[in-house]
Amino acid sequence: MSTSTSAILGLIFLGLANASVFLMFKLWGYPFDKETHTSSAPRSLMLLHRFIGYAYAILYVFMMWHMVPRLWNYQVELPPRTVAHLMLGITIGVLILIKIAILRFFRHFEEAMPYIGTCLLICTYLLIGLSVPFTFREAALRTQTMAFSEEGIARTRRLLENAGLPEEAPLDQLASKRKLRDGQHVLQRKCVVCHDLRTILAKPRTPTDWVRLVNRMAIKPMIGEPIYQEEEWSVSAYLIAITPDIQTSVRQQRQAQMRADEAKAAAQIVTFVMEAEMEAETEIDTTTADTYDEAEAQALFEDKCSQCHALTDVEDYPPRSEEETNEMVSRMIDNGLYLEGEEIELITRYINENYLDSE
Repeated sequence: MSTSTSAILGLIFLGLANASVFLMFKLWGYPFDKETHTSSAPRSLMLLHRFIGYAYAILYVFMMWHMVPRLWNYQVELPPRTVAHLMLGITIGVLILIKIAILRFFRHFEEAMPYIGTCLLICTYLLIGLSVPFTFREAALRTQTMAFSEEGIARTRRLLENAGLPEEAPLDQLASKRKLRDGQHVLQRKCVVCHDLRTILAKPRTPTDWVRLVNRMAIKPMIGEPIYQEEEWSVSAYLIAITPDIQTSVRQQRQAQMRADEAKAAAQIVTFVMEAEMEAETEIDTTTADTYDEAEAQALFEDKCSQCHALTDVEDYPPRSEEETNEMVSRMIDNGLYLEGEEIELITRYINENYLDSE
């Protein structure tokens, strides 16, 4: 069951809960004979209330039938929101059983029915509140992502050529909206069996790293349905496609929390690069400036830096000093971008000469 279908059923479930409880409040306003356990309420309203109650219980069983097996397949500790969702679902099931038991066998507890119905309504609101808003937010973000745009698809198709996929992989099909949607569904249905999405999407990776990571996860033994080869290709393509969005998310978090720890780690690499440059200047007669080819540096910059994010990111957020450029390049290396020493010098110099913000 897809997330959109689950959200629609959740809203219907909430609507049935509201209709059942508020109709119950109306029915309990009619005179009630405690000795015979009969109400003077119109029979049509009684039947309507019974029908809504049955529909609520049937829909609950249907949703649990689809959701519980997914939880059973988890091999790691459940995320907190999932645990809360599960506890509320169990509570609703217990309340439904109690309500049915009172109606069938323990009619002397019938006066407690309004309280049980109110508890059911509260639990239903909490249950839907923990899931449906996140589904709609995901759908809204999906329309804003560049992964499914024409530009994003073209970028994905270009990167797939050097991502390390086997020759038989249909690259043109993988770089299509349909296959990217398939990859998204695989990520949401199968990858979360062992991993929280926050762990999977914690940081951007190069196309080759995504392919290797998915392949490594696919061949591991797992409880549940395995990831087949075509699904492995499609989820790899999807992860490559959304890497710019992951990069944006990471950048926003970095700006919000400051980059103290990451800057310390990057400083070691920067120091090494600067010391290597100084040593090269003293031992080699021809300096880097003499052998610097701007066209070669531009091609290298566009090829390497576009693997994880859009090139316009450098234009929108240019470095303000050479030290900040060094930190930025070092951070990309720390995120998985592989560069030779000479490539680091070329990209760093190209950024300094073309994007450095002098203000």
